[in-house]
Amino acid sequence: MSLIEMSVAAAAAAIDAGEINAEELVSAYINQINTLDDSIQAWEHFDAEYALTQAREADALRKRGQQTGPLHGIPIGIKDIFDTHDMPTEDGTVIHKGRTPAEDSAAVELLRKSGGIIMGKTVTTEMAVLHPSRTKNPHNPEYSPGGSSSGSAAAVAANMVPLAIGTQTNGSVIRPASYCGVVGYKPTHGFISRHRVLLQSLHFDHVGVFARDITDAALLAEQLIAYDKRDPSMQVRMPPKLLSTIEEGPLVPPKLVFVKTPAWNTHADNDVKEGFTEVVDFLGDSVEELDLTHLLEEVPHWHKTIMEVDIAKNFNREYKQHKDKLSDNLRELIERGRQTLAIEYNHAVDHIAALNTAMDEIMVEYDAMLTPATTGEAPKGFDTTGDPIFCTPWSFCGMPAITLPLMQGSNNMPLGVQLTSAKGDDARLLRTADWLTKKVNS
Repeated sequence: MSLIEMSVAAAAAAIDAGEINAEELVSAYINQINTLDDSIQAWEHFDAEYALTQAREADALRKRGQQTGPLHGIPIGIKDIFDTHDMPTEDGTVIHKGRTPAEDSAAVELLRKSGGIIMGKTVTTEMAVLHPSRTKNPHNPEYSPGGSSSGSAAAVAANMVPLAIGTQTNGSVIRPASYCGVVGYKPTHGFISRHRVLLQSLHFDHVGVFARDITDAALLAEQLIAYDKRDPSMQVRMPPKLLSTIEEGPLVPPKLVFVKTPAWNTHADNDVKEGFTEVVDFLGDSVEELDLTHLLEEVPHWHKTIMEVDIAKNFNREYKQHKDKLSDNLRELIERGRQTLAIEYNHAVDHIAALNTAMDEIMVEYDAMLTPATTGEAPKGFDTTGDPIFCTPWSFCGMPAITLPLMQGSNNMPLGVQLTSAKGDDARLLRTADWLTKKVNS
């Protein structure tokens, strides 16, 4: 097995045991980036020598017998909306070209403390909204990798890094992970600090992770889930024991509920419908179907109302000073947000807590909810990053979600299976995801 094929857990253990060192591991990933990124274009900022410098420092630290973290020597990609004090953070827009922050974002701080090697900044769509980026899908460069965490998903899928972080306000972790055939995990809203991350919406912004398997995703997420008073959405709470819960496994086979959502009839293509029919048939008595149309049919409208107003507020400076440098997509979104009435916005916000109450009651009966991650395979061409409609309800509620690369569409492109659960139930969600993956692949 080559170094870049090792799981994160295996690579970290090998470094800890002295079987390999960080410089060797980072060098292997640098070679992969140099080989592939001209065609995939997943990186906004990448400096091979600086990555090696970090790796050598990590090796020197270990040789001195100093304390190392769980990700010691492991390369990680950072979506280019997280502030980094030693690299540009340009947010996918010419408006912020050359911007180099004075401080790290909270997430990057934690990754450095855990021993992670910050390989560089991955491409984001324009200000992490809908306008497509230049990144290509590693499975076929004629297809979109999705957005807005385009580069993070593509970099992990192409083995350019084993781990990456991104964000989701609507579907920007789950959708590109599904399109690129990797694991994408969006923890419960408020679990990971968004301090010094480009702000779109305090209501909906989540930090999420990309990995090649569930255990690696859990290992990365555990380093990031820590209370930070600088993020107003965070609460003091015990962090979930993701890894140990996965390792324990379920005492009894999990019970899943299949929810098509109202988007099934209008948005899901034949690949999704046929694929999920097969999955549900395969699971048999482990899954039952539930129609939640009465709860979910207005969610896309409420989400759109809140998100557009919040973006209009938070991108006000860019709009007022540099309107001509914004894409038509983003400029029109901001203008719609500026025209929305306060009563419409507040009415939509009121539904967040009400819907979570209903979802909490439903999820008492189940270990996880089974639902599509996307409307189909990645779109061919680069006019769109795809439709996030199957992510919208769970982003609206702030519920944890994970997509698993368990299916393939008619164009031989990946299709994700999404699981979600009640807010705060992340450990059980990942345990169930691990069970499902093993069951399908057995």
